Amino acid sequence: MFSLVTSDPHSTPQDRGEKGLHKGALGFVDSVSIGVASTGPAYSIAATLGFVAAAVAWQAPVVVLLAFVPVLFAAFGYDALNRAEPDAGTSFVWVSRAFGMPWGWMAGWAIIVADVLVMASLAQVASQYTFILLGSDIGSDPHHPAVLLLGVGFILCLTWLAVRGILLTAKLQVVLVVIETVVLLGFAVAALVRVYSGTGLPQSRPVSWDWFNPFAVSDPSALVTGVMLMVFIYWGWDSVLSVNEETKDSRRTPGLAALCSTVILVSVYVLFTVAAQAFAGVSDEGLGLANPDNADDVVAALGGAVFGDSVAGQIAVAALVIMVLTSATASTQTTILPTARTTFAMAFHGALPKTFGKAHPRFATPHVSTWTMGLLSAGLYVAMDLFGGGGMVLDAVAACGVAIGFYYGLTALASARLYSGARLRPEHATAGRVDVRRVVLPSIGGVLLLGASVWTALASFDPDFGEGVWRIPWLGIEVGAVFILGVGGMGLGLPLLWWARHTMPAFRAATFKRQLPSSTDLVADEVRD
Repeated sequence: MFSLVTSDPHSTPQDRGEKGLHKGALGFVDSVSIGVASTGPAYSIAATLGFVAAAVAWQAPVVVLLAFVPVLFAAFGYDALNRAEPDAGTSFVWVSRAFGMPWGWMAGWAIIVADVLVMASLAQVASQYTFILLGSDIGSDPHHPAVLLLGVGFILCLTWLAVRGILLTAKLQVVLVVIETVVLLGFAVAALVRVYSGTGLPQSRPVSWDWFNPFAVSDPSALVTGVMLMVFIYWGWDSVLSVNEETKDSRRTPGLAALCSTVILVSVYVLFTVAAQAFAGVSDEGLGLANPDNADDVVAALGGAVFGDSVAGQIAVAALVIMVLTSATASTQTTILPTARTTFAMAFHGALPKTFGKAHPRFATPHVSTWTMGLLSAGLYVAMDLFGGGGMVLDAVAACGVAIGFYYGLTALASARLYSGARLRPEHATAGRVDVRRVVLPSIGGVLLLGASVWTALASFDPDFGEGVWRIPWLGIEVGAVFILGVGGMGLGLPLLWWARHTMPAFRAATFKRQLPSSTDLVADEVRD
């Protein structure tokens, strides 16, 4: 067991990597826990399944699998890149090598945008479910001042824990992920037992193989909509790559842990989707998954019906509340990691001010970048809650898709480019064979994910997309708030990129060679791009 008031054991100079991080601190289990926790699987699937069911009805299980395909293909690319160059800068470094520093800088910016936007929602959910667990009606109002105050407290507390050391973060994640996964699987098993024991709902039905037939969806656009909704609930597994320099066997373990995380996620998502659908059906009335009144949290809607009113059932329902609380808490903390380490690495390589590249002398963590991420997230949460008219926090979550698809897609394509053609080092060649794992599959995944980013951007321009609408007076048009947050957030990176190109040494020195480093030279000589 561990104490929340202690820190990682003080690392000696021999424990520090080149950037000052605690090298070799994390094992495989720690890494997988971070990869799974960062997605917030319990809350992610609970808050998405209803909308998917409304789009594709009984074909939700196959949509879960279809959405997994580009994510898995991208994960192959991440694994390949990490084996050649385990750098905490991940997408920033690898995309810079493949396509040039400006593209790499924007990939790093996309990580920042996505993580900061989603933090408000995660903190809000954690705060709400804390009050629900305590039996307070405050939890039913996401905009109650107490919810805002506690949510900000969650962000600051978890930021403080992240600064205290990567080991403390990892140990906490293992505990939270175990709780979350056990309860989620328990819910799925209980629902299936109800179905097959004849004690389910009138609309309950046995599992059918037809649910895995994508051609049963009569409207192709509905299938695309379902996949687009589902693909982004896999987001987060790449957090394990961001702590690669702090992981044992840094070339091999992070990539394997990322792949393992994605497989765990798809397994949990499919089981939960099948169980919930078999138990509740896909009607838009009553407890049906497509009922808009249940869509934002199908677990909360179905919990009482699945577990019943007995004492044991009430305990199980309380466990569901704890599950969502731990899911949001775990995801809040692990979301801090990739942004902090991305800005830390960007500063180390000279693409951001040096201050962001400082490692804590005692805890061996990027404390300046971590606190910056935490404070920025807390400030944005307060601003969106106070001035966003109630729906901006939800719109911020949807807006993340623009940034996620952008940096996932670019990173996957970076693998394809760096492992093929003139940029391929002889030591990375495959003796004339087509490199399926490092080139072909990442190429497919990258194109699909970039397509998802573009689809989200275009669809969100519609004022009916999402909760909020912004009117642009001088143009006389209305635009969805999701578009403003997602595309606007990415667009904000362009003037910052211009500033960086004219002031930061990384652009003047062209830090990265346009190929992966050799196995004997992890840090490339600085040459002009």
